[in-house]
Amino acid sequence: MHETLLMLAMILIAALAGGRLAARFGYPSILGEIAAGILLGPPLLGILSGNETVDVLGEFGVLLMMLYIGIHLDLGDLRRASVPGLLAAVGGFIVPTALGMSLMLLVGRSILEALFVGLAMGVTSLATKSRILVDLKILDTRIAHVLVAGAVVSDVAVLVIFAAVVGQETQGDLSGASALLTGARTLVFAFGAWLVGGVLLPKLKAMMGDRELDKGSALMAVAAFGLAFAWAAELAGVHAILGAFIAGLFIDKRVLDPKTSRDVQQKLAAISIGVLAPFFFVSAGFEVSFGVFVTDLWLLIGVIVLATLGKVVGTALFYLPSRNGWREGVVVGAGMNGRGAVEIIVAEIALAQGLIDTDVFSILVFMALFTTATVPVLLTLGVRWLRRRGELVRAGDRTETIIVGAGPVARAIATSLEPAPVRVIDTNRHNLELAERLGLTTHLGNALDELTLEAANVESASRLIAATPNAEVNILSAQIASDYGVPEVCVVLGDRDASTFSSRLADEGVSVIQAPDEVSSWASALVSGNAALVTISMTSPGSSEDTVPVDGMAQRLSSPLFPIVLVSNGERSPFTTGVDLSEAAEVICIRRDQEMSRHAHELEDRSVADR
Repeated sequence: MHETLLMLAMILIAALAGGRLAARFGYPSILGEIAAGILLGPPLLGILSGNETVDVLGEFGVLLMMLYIGIHLDLGDLRRASVPGLLAAVGGFIVPTALGMSLMLLVGRSILEALFVGLAMGVTSLATKSRILVDLKILDTRIAHVLVAGAVVSDVAVLVIFAAVVGQETQGDLSGASALLTGARTLVFAFGAWLVGGVLLPKLKAMMGDRELDKGSALMAVAAFGLAFAWAAELAGVHAILGAFIAGLFIDKRVLDPKTSRDVQQKLAAISIGVLAPFFFVSAGFEVSFGVFVTDLWLLIGVIVLATLGKVVGTALFYLPSRNGWREGVVVGAGMNGRGAVEIIVAEIALAQGLIDTDVFSILVFMALFTTATVPVLLTLGVRWLRRRGELVRAGDRTETIIVGAGPVARAIATSLEPAPVRVIDTNRHNLELAERLGLTTHLGNALDELTLEAANVESASRLIAATPNAEVNILSAQIASDYGVPEVCVVLGDRDASTFSSRLADEGVSVIQAPDEVSSWASALVSGNAALVTISMTSPGSSEDTVPVDGMAQRLSSPLFPIVLVSNGERSPFTTGVDLSEAAEVICIRRDQEMSRHAHELEDRSVADR
């Protein structure tokens, strides 16, 4: 028993290290967990190994993870993508799937192996893209919605087809009769799931009236519901992961209020993705064989090349009828090239049930690693390409920016973002009055109160900027906004707080607008008239004091600057740490004189001494 406990602890440590390292480079954590399994497991060092306990915990974690994905999934993203976008998503699934199957059949593999390789090539991982979409600040664009739709369509299609195939009693050829029988079982299960989840469950909730389950009971009820669906799926002859996934789709606003739903999702994510599922993904790395680089190198190269070309070309071709331009189709295809959780889950289960061998499984794992590595690079280049040509189109569903705080710095950011719609939230009536005089829309309330955020329409906001002088309030506000699914979340922090919290915030997808010195000192300078907004042109060096090169903005000016807003191609966005200035036109900054800066420090020191 003690050896098993030690192995579990070592696997979790390896998963944590691998996942964190992958996240640092902009890749999904699961790829780092798989890489840790390959490096520390039997394929290389042999320090880690699997056992029955690891398998059980991993399978349980995957079921809870699929339940979480189902709950977290917003089917409205499909509607926002529009019909042309859905066609592109379908093209990004069908073309690589067909190419993968053709390649495997051409080299003499069985139809089952060909099918699984094709499905793995057709998958699009949402987790692969989420971080890069945030970093590029394009979550409210049309291509982002198409990318989300592509992930949804491909993952659902793969899960349904995979569950149908695995449900067959025979594990050889796909006969017509067995395929029809499996399809019928799947339809029966789908109808039963809709009857229970779509009809009976909302009626049961309506019968309960205003009575709500406490958070712990809600989590247990949702988990039990998901496992019951997983059991029913197995009973019907389809795989349990499809049952858990579908169960999650039925846990919507008709069943749980938004606050309880977010709490349940957070706990499910912590338990499944944070603790249990890593056992599955690390142990998946145990099964990889480097022998494919010797025995099937050209097949591996062919799978990687066709998977990439199939995604890009298939998406672009199906995107042509949308009349949104072939360039946008190519960029969407490049963004859809990443694979992730669903592909590895399907491949691991297929390997365990003898539907594919170790060589095919290894090819799928290495294909996921290589193709996912292309996403940050290709998508970044593609977005820059569209921006330069003025073809990066905003989707228009979310347009308003919410700024937490109406103090001097917050008002400066708000006015600099105009003419885009901006709403400021504060508990200070005087600050709100000053904001109203500037023509800003205001809302009285505490941003840490979810009712206040909901009243301010946070669910339809494209961006939230927490810009109070209190770092703790800013961070908490940002975390709440992230839970609401706000596409872009930023916090204003002084340099000391930024160095302390920026790493943790980056892992959560929150950007930092970093103030040189403390935020309060800049607010004091604005109030006293010792600081003002200036616009710095980002051009080649010239004689003008306010014209500076990209790599020398601070050095060329004698006064301290606090960059707050970036202006590029007519669009205004927060100036966050790590922002790419190569295409910037202008930067709006708060500027104060050195003499006034010293005076502000003296006032701050006196204030601290008085306290």
